[in-house]
Amino acid sequence: MKVHSHQRTLAKSIGCSGIGVHSGKKVNLVIHPAPINHGIKFIRTDLPDSPSMSAHFNRVVDTSLATVIGHDGYIVSTIEHLMACFAGLSIDNALVELDAYEVPIMDGSAGPFTSLIKKAGIKEQISPRYFFVLKEPIELKEGDKFVGAYPSESFKITYTIEFDHPLVKKQSYSVELTEEIFEREISRARTFGFLHEIEYLKKYGFARGGSLENAVVIDQYDIINKGGLRYKNEFVRHKILDSIGDFSLLGMPILGHIVLNKSGHAFNHAFLKKFFSQKESWETHTIYDIEDISHFPSKLLAI
Repeated sequence: MKVHSHQRTLAKSIGCSGIGVHSGKKVNLVIHPAPINHGIKFIRTDLPDSPSMSAHFNRVVDTSLATVIGHDGYIVSTIEHLMACFAGLSIDNALVELDAYEVPIMDGSAGPFTSLIKKAGIKEQISPRYFFVLKEPIELKEGDKFVGAYPSESFKITYTIEFDHPLVKKQSYSVELTEEIFEREISRARTFGFLHEIEYLKKYGFARGGSLENAVVIDQYDIINKGGLRYKNEFVRHKILDSIGDFSLLGMPILGHIVLNKSGHAFNHAFLKKFFSQKESWETHTIYDIEDISHFPSKLLAI
C-alpha cells in the first residue's frame, strides 16, 4: 500500500461548465492550485468581493438533499462529489471558483472531475500530509442507521444499504481506498433516485437540473436509463462516493476503517461532529510513504 507522505495540489488550473442538479442553473467552475496548508476552499465569483469559505464540517448548513456549506449568508451547494474526488486523488490544497451557488452535477458521479484533475496533473508539495489516526473505535447509532470508525493501517470503507425495491434490495461493498481503486471502482458511480421521489421534488421546485443524463432513475420495476448501470452494485458504490466526500470535510485524511449502514449526508455529518469531539480516540500524525504494510507502525511520526 502507498500512502502519500506530502501534501498535493493541481499542477495547473482547469475548469468545466455544467448545471446544478437542484437549481437547474448553469455554472462555470475552475479549480486552481493552492499553497501548502491551504486546504480546499470555494470562492463565489458571482458575488460582491468574491467571498470564500473553507470546505469543513463546521461550515455545513444543510444536508437534506446534498451537502451544503455556508458562511456569512452565502452558500456553496452539492459539494460532495467534487470533495470525494479531491479525497480520492489525495488532493489536499485547491481553490475552487464558481459563478453560482451550486457545484455542477456533471453526469451524477465524480468521474468527470476525476478526469479533469488527472488532465491538469497533480503536484507534490514540500510540506508533509497530516492524518487522523484512530486509537479506539468511535460509533454513532440511531435506529438502523450506523457509522463507526475503527483503527486501521489504511483508509477503508464498508457500506451497507437496503431499499425496498427489487433492483436494489440489500447491497454491501468494501474498499481499501487508493487513487487507482477510487478512479476505477468508485468515481464513476452515479447518484440515483426513484421516479416518484424525483417527480415530487420537481413539483416543489427541487431537482430542476435532474435528468437521465446525470442520475440513475428507477421506476417501480426497472432502470429507466437506456444504458443501464455502470456497475452491478452502482447504488452502494455511489453511497461510498458520497461518504468519501462527506468525511473529507474533517479537513485531513483518516487512517481508519469506516463502517456505515443506511447512513446519508445528515447522519454522516452528525458522526463527524462526534468524531471531532471525541479527541481522546484519535491522534494526528505525519507519515512516510509505505510499500510494506508490516512496517507501518514504525513509520508513524507524532506531530
